[in-house]
Order: sequence, then structure tokens, then C-alpha cells
Amino acid sequence: DFMQASWEIEEVQAKGIQLLASFVKDKSAFPCLLKCTEVILHAMKTHTDSLELHVEGCTLLLEILSQALEQGVMMALDECVASCLLHTVRKHSENEELLSSLCTLLMMVSASEVAAENLRKVGIIPDLLSILRRFLHNDKICCSCCAVLWSLAVSENNRDQAVLESAVPVTSAVLQKHLQNGVVAESACSALWALSLQGCVADSDYEPMAALLLDALRMNPERAVLLKNGCLALASLVRLSETAALAILLDSKGSGIELIKDEYHLHFDEPGVAEALCLLMNEMAQYDEVMLDMRSQKVEKLLSEIKLQFPFS
Repeated sequence: DFMQASWEIEEVQAKGIQLLASFVKDKSAFPCLLKCTEVILHAMKTHTDSLELHVEGCTLLLEILSQALEQGVMMALDECVASCLLHTVRKHSENEELLSSLCTLLMMVSASEVAAENLRKVGIIPDLLSILRRFLHNDKICCSCCAVLWSLAVSENNRDQAVLESAVPVTSAVLQKHLQNGVVAESACSALWALSLQGCVADSDYEPMAALLLDALRMNPERAVLLKNGCLALASLVRLSETAALAILLDSKGSGIELIKDEYHLHFDEPGVAEALCLLMNEMAQYDEVMLDMRSQKVEKLLSEIKLQFPFS
């Protein structure tokens, strides 16, 4: 009530946010804090020039949303709130520290389909791509932005084809830059998977993208989620073109089939990995020439192993 009575007074909003932040560690205060998210966002929107208020407001929102996710509460923020977040992103587009927190906040919010749709409606994708280009070196920003891209790209009612197509080279650049960072690579692979599902990959990109995805798998053999995401992305590419399938078989650094077989054996008890691998093999087997090569690499033996491992799946 104190904050709402004095929207225009920056000091009131700053003090209010600081006082609310003091309750974060008190678990019993969570239901009340949850109701304050729009008040905090409105304070940020009203005082766009105040960097300090935005930093403190964003930090508090992250704390509240983290607790919400821990308790299984999904924040479906409306279009007005999405617009406010976009406005903040644009106002402080050069501030790396604030953008790092903001992109994490966007990642958490976009887990809700309603919130993701509202972010898409307000046109946030070009801003995400601009942030990625400017802060390609920042692993936290790259991971968060790719996760948001995935949430926006998998939407069935997508009408941003041209914008999403421009996301492919940027997302590929993220993966190339952070090949050895498993967390970022997982996020980038999931974004590339969603983009290829939407048919956003140009013909000339099939081969280099397949090679890049295989490189990500080579660099991070211990990461089951990366193997799953990588196989799903490769399967989407193969569905689009035989060129991608041949690129997997004839990769300059060694057979992609052998690589995937070896990594599957590291994660043979992960049903998600097995399912993604089977999906990839199924897509590759649609091409006669490719299927002959798969037989020579004993893929049937691998599939029999999977069938024995998951007989009821």
C-alpha cells in the first residue's frame, strides 16, 4: 500500500523493495511476497532511469520466483508484465550485470507457456539475439537466452518465422563459443532443436550444424541431457535433409554413429537418452544409402541392446 500510494517517488519505491527483500528468508512470508511481484515490476517500470532500483528489484524477483519454482508454483505473467520486462531490457541493454539477472529472470518466467506466449507477443526475440551478439562471452547470459529461445520457438502457434530464422546463426555462434561448457551447450542444443523443428534452418546450414552438434557431444561425453538434446536436434535436421544424415556418417573427426553409440553406453540407463537416440536412428533409416552404412556400423546390435534395456517402454 505504501509503494502504491507513491509511485512517482523513487526513494519510496527503493525503500519498499529493500524492506520486501528483508522478508525473503522468512518462508512464512512467501505467499505475501508472491502477491508483490507486480508491484515490484511496476516500480521498475515507473523509474526506468534508476539502475540501482532495477538491480535490487530484479534480484528480489529472482528470489521470489526461485522459491515459487521450488514449491511448484508457476508464474504466468501477463502481457503488461512481459512488456515491462522488455522495456527494462532495452533501457539497460549495455549493463552486463543487470542483463545477466534479467535474462535469468526471463528464463524462469518463460517456463510458463502463458508467459512465454506473452514475451513472444511483445517482440522480445530480436532483443535476445542482440544481447547474445553483444555478450557472447558471458556464459550465464548465453545459457539463459538460449533457454528462453527454446521456450518461444517450441510454441505451436509461432508466427515469427523470419525472426526465428535469424536466431539460427546466433545460437550456433553460442554453441561454438561455449562447446566445452556443458550447461551452455545443453541450452544451445535445445534451442537449435526447437529452431530446426520450426524449419528455420537454411539448406546451407545442415552440414555445418550437424558437425557442430557432434562437436558438442564429443566435448561433453559425461552429460546425459546434452546427449539427449543433441540427438533430438540432429534428428530434426535429418528429417529435413539427407545431407544432415550423411554429415553424421562422414564427419571429418570420425563417424558420428560411433560417437553416439559410445556415449549411449555411458548413459544406457537413461530412458530420455535412449528415446532420443532411437528417434535419430529412425530418421536416418528413411534414406536407403544411409541405412546401408548404418548396418555396416552395427546399429542393429545397438538397437537390440536398447530394446532389452527398455522392454516395456
